[in-house]
Amino acid sequence: MADGNEKYARKAIGQRISATGIVVRVRARPARWAVQPIMRGSDTEGDATIMALQALFDISLPIIQAPMAGVQGSALAVAVSNAGGLGSLPCAMLPPDAMRRELAAIAAQTTKPYNVNFFCHVPPAPSAEREAAWRAALAPYYAEFGIDPAGVPAGPGRLPFSAEAADVLAEFKPPVVSFHFGLPSAELLSRVRSWGARVLSSATTVAEARWLEARGVDAVIAQGLEAGGHRGLFLSEDTSGQVGTFALVPQIARAVRVPVIAAGGIADARGVAAAMALGAAGVQVGTAYLLCPEATTSAPHRAALKSEAARVTALTNLFTGRPARGIVNRLMRELGPISAATPAFPLATAAIAPLRARAESLGSGDFSPLWAGQNTTGCKEIPAAQLTRELAREVVHAG
Repeated sequence: MADGNEKYARKAIGQRISATGIVVRVRARPARWAVQPIMRGSDTEGDATIMALQALFDISLPIIQAPMAGVQGSALAVAVSNAGGLGSLPCAMLPPDAMRRELAAIAAQTTKPYNVNFFCHVPPAPSAEREAAWRAALAPYYAEFGIDPAGVPAGPGRLPFSAEAADVLAEFKPPVVSFHFGLPSAELLSRVRSWGARVLSSATTVAEARWLEARGVDAVIAQGLEAGGHRGLFLSEDTSGQVGTFALVPQIARAVRVPVIAAGGIADARGVAAAMALGAAGVQVGTAYLLCPEATTSAPHRAALKSEAARVTALTNLFTGRPARGIVNRLMRELGPISAATPAFPLATAAIAPLRARAESLGSGDFSPLWAGQNTTGCKEIPAAQLTRELAREVVHAG
């Protein structure tokens, strides 16, 4: 593993490793993407693994900010990238014009690498029967808030990566593009690679990691069961085979040759170091950033994160139709958290939207997707740049 990782790191940016353990550049790269030296102990395998990821993305800290649709925009991505990590922009809920505005904002505020993220689900055929059953389940809540269900439009809420989205990306040529729920078609993936973008995607099992590697991803995100938000599973809808991050990471690290990024339940520097010790080349952190001022997390969501309620999370399909981890709230307690009545992902979203809006206007998160991982102890109301540096302090010392 060590030899393979050193070879990968050297190939990625043409480096050699000096006797002191300092990464030395041996060929030119764009100055705006300068990789900082790494100073560590004698753990050659761990050093090479981390260097592989830093070289791959041209980042100085092995921290990837998880893309979190609905609670962030470009500001959080910019802050993390400027701090030396890899900031991410979630695009699954952005129409083309909004995506273009956010990408322009990133380009105007940083010259550092960043990631854009998309879903790769297959849009389901709408079912009038399932939609009716779902709205019947929500009927008591519509009545409680005085909402006429007949006036609630149906709609997907989230869109998969498409040719139209690729057209927008081609204008900006983001250096990293990540996917959730597998990968897009070979044709779309080829378009992303045409401008030299690195590609990564989430795996929740060893089988998914191998599937992704066989299709040429540059790195695999090992998403443990603790992770907040949507499960990235795509080869099976059965969640019984899902395991925790620290069980999943070493299994995937042994099964694939590309760098592995640990995700789920990592909230502080000790968690980052532990993931590295198990074979991760870097970590992806989401929940810990939710209280940062650059995040757009709603007031009810922020309040829940700071309360005892954050100690109890569960997988639920109520808000979108697909399993996702969030803080347990009234809707989850009373209807689920898993319900057979929900339409297929992402069609469950539309019927919930007016309930969420009405409750949030009253300061309540009872009908909101309060996405969060199982470990919220790292949530801090501090700038994202500071948090990024804190997360990395035990594994890398930039020179």
